[in-house]
Amino acid sequence: MVRLVTFSLSLLISTTLLTPQGHADEVTDTLASVTEAYNSGDLQYAMEELAYAQQLMQAMKADNLSAFLPEPPAGWTRTVNTEMNAGLAMMGGGVGTEATYEGDGQSFTITIMADNPMVASMGAMLGNSVLMAQMGKVVRVGRQKFLDQDGQMSAMIGNRVLVQVQGADSAIILPVLETIDFKALEAFGS
Repeated sequence: MVRLVTFSLSLLISTTLLTPQGHADEVTDTLASVTEAYNSGDLQYAMEELAYAQQLMQAMKADNLSAFLPEPPAGWTRTVNTEMNAGLAMMGGGVGTEATYEGDGQSFTITIMADNPMVASMGAMLGNSVLMAQMGKVVRVGRQKFLDQDGQMSAMIGNRVLVQVQGADSAIILPVLETIDFKALEAFGS
C-alpha cells in the first residue's frame, strides 16, 4: 500500500512537472514537498501540503473560468469579484467567477459556477424545458435556454456549469450573453 501511495504521488508530481512551460511552479513545488514529507513519515505535514496544492489548483481553475466572463458593453466597466471562490468553499466547493457591469446608470452581475452541489441541485430544474416554462419565461441566447424570473436569468450549461445574470434590462444583458462561448464553457475543466 505504501509503495502504491508513493508511486501515485511520484506519478502525479512527474506529470505535473511536464507543464507547458517545462518548469516547476508553486503547485509542483508543493507536490514535491508532499512527497518529501510523506517519505520522511511526516503525514500531517504531507496532508497540509496536499490540501494547499489543491487550493492552488482550485485557484488556477477559477482563473480559467473567469476567462468566460464577457467584456463589458462599450462605455461600461466590468469589476471581477476575486473573493467568489472563498464563498463557494463554504457551500460545498466547486469553482466560480462573478463580475459586475456598470454603465448608463444601470448595473448587472454575471455569475458562473461549476462543479458545485448547488449547481447540481439546480440541474434538474434548468435541464427540463417543460419545468422551466412553468417557472417563468424562457429566453434563448444562441442555442442556450435561460429561465427569466423577473429579471434574474439562469441557464445550465452542460449539466455542470450554472450561468446567472441579474440587474439591468434584458435589452442590455442579452447582447452581452451572446458573446459567451457556451460550447467552450460546456467543456470547461474536462
